Amino acid sequence: MKFRTTILLLLAIAGSVYMTSCTKSYTCQCSIVYSGYPGLPDSTEQTYTIIDNSSGAKSKCQSNSVTNTDASTGIKSVETCTLY
Repeated sequence: MKFRTTILLLLAIAGSVYMTSCTKSYTCQCSIVYSGYPGLPDSTEQTYTIIDNSSGAKSKCQSNSVTNTDASTGIKSVETCTLY
């Protein structure tokens, strides 16, 4: 009985390590909004595929979220990225 419990415990640990550290394909969706000047394009969305583990994919996706402002024209672009 003790041997069976030990094997089940090791399988549970190995399964949890496998599920949390394996790389998968994640989708990063970025919404881009422009403002500051009339006639700019409507909001756009772009999607990217990221192959990594969960925390790595989330970090890579969120690092694409940026805000840029062109000082000469006053045009502002805000890119917000979310992992799906």
